Amino acid sequence: MRLATVITFVLFLLPATTRAGVHYSGEKFNELPANWRGFLLDHRSLRMIGATPGAGIPIHILREQYLALAEKLETQAKTKPLTADQLADLGAIYLRLNLPAKAIDILRPAARQYPDHFRILSNLGTAWQMSGDLAGADRSLVEAIRVAPPVWKKFEEAQLKLVRLRVREAKNPNAVDDLFGVKFAEKMPPEERKKLPTDDVALVQQLALWLPADGRLLWQLGELANAHGDVRTTASILEGCVSEFALAAPEVRLHRKQYREAADAIGKLPDAEHAKFRGDIAFKSTRALQREFDLTTLPEIRPDGTNLLPWPVLNETTIEKPFKPNFLKHLRQLDGKKVAITGYMQPVSMDFEVSGFMLVEYPVGCWFCETPEPSGIVFADLGEGKSTTVRRNRVKITGVLKLNSSDPEDFLYTIVGAKVSDPD
Repeated sequence: MRLATVITFVLFLLPATTRAGVHYSGEKFNELPANWRGFLLDHRSLRMIGATPGAGIPIHILREQYLALAEKLETQAKTKPLTADQLADLGAIYLRLNLPAKAIDILRPAARQYPDHFRILSNLGTAWQMSGDLAGADRSLVEAIRVAPPVWKKFEEAQLKLVRLRVREAKNPNAVDDLFGVKFAEKMPPEERKKLPTDDVALVQQLALWLPADGRLLWQLGELANAHGDVRTTASILEGCVSEFALAAPEVRLHRKQYREAADAIGKLPDAEHAKFRGDIAFKSTRALQREFDLTTLPEIRPDGTNLLPWPVLNETTIEKPFKPNFLKHLRQLDGKKVAITGYMQPVSMDFEVSGFMLVEYPVGCWFCETPEPSGIVFADLGEGKSTTVRRNRVKITGVLKLNSSDPEDFLYTIVGAKVSDPD
């Protein structure tokens, strides 16, 4: 199955859930703005932590990890008091898990005990905001700004501005937030664009990473992409605002239609002209979240056994032009050996019974705006005459790994003789 064939499918749209989070020591952000594809992948990953299982939605692996982190800190608190930093972390973890009441129970007494601790105050502000108490959010964020390190001050101020806007917009909750005092439109007048600050995209990206279930922030990011000349990204983002976040405002649906028509018109132009429509944003990173991986933790490869195939090892692959993949030594040593990996199925057709499929680390909501990097896709080939039913839950794939070093039209990684089972 050729890679070019599969990017035309949009599958497995998962509904959003209301939650947020701010400063947790286990999450480190790269300098923003991050490019759109990397940002949207990380934005969705954060949102999935708070996706409550049920109604056909399986528990997400990241949610499992955050639940375990919360349990570990709660268990420790039974034997000795948590430090200020640990209290801030526990509150942030509960925010990510969409449990604002638990976060408030942790952070409110912590703020009284540590009145100058920035992360506690900031996380408490977001907890009040999540719970619907915007006055409480205002008070806590004012205190957080008072003690904020310089690197975070402008972002905290932007969140406080958002809270105060939401108070004034209480009677019109379907409007795009007026964070910058501009009127967004398909063809934005130059005088309106001049009102945008130079860090507009970075500010809203950070707010969206703190509040990843807030569809109106994603809507504003889409409008900013268009304001900076990238209408194709805008069309994809607004499609997600409607299909995944169910935004029903007439304005967002009108703009969705207008931007899609403009993007389709660009798509009909010769490829050589497409570069003119990439926009003028100077991205400072490829991903919003830092990905840290310690190669020394990799298990020894067993020639005759089944070896774990970690996603971080796959993600470290780079590709030099025209097509020269650079695989980690550990990955090269796994070539031709039996491996096991867990992930989510992405079929390459609309069939429910398939003989091959893509495997990705996290579920993809919109394949057009959240397309994984080539290094983030594994093709599972069950073999001739064999098939399996498409599953929405996380699955375990076992088979022989084959690396692709020569064919730019094929997948980087294929697992042949693949067998599908439930994760351990």
